[in-house]
Amino acid sequence: MHEDLVDHLTRSTSLQRGEALRVIQDVLAYFDETTEDYVRRRHRELQAQGLLNAAIFEQIAGELGYRAVAPPELSLRQLRRIVYG
Repeated sequence: MHEDLVDHLTRSTSLQRGEALRVIQDVLAYFDETTEDYVRRRHRELQAQGLLNAAIFEQIAGELGYRAVAPPELSLRQLRRIVYG
């Protein structure tokens, strides 16, 4: 699985082969999260930090563009519907 990337990481870092593979698997699992799951998770995390929904949805909207495969731009209303149905 992704042997060329494992080779690259072992050459360019101090990671051993097994460590590089685990890092790659962790990163891929992180970015495998669906947009809806990401929005729900981030909403819970930001809400737990005491942020209000207006600020939460603005922040999530800004973060979505930095995902590995950016989803289509979602309006604040669409983000709310993902969380609350």
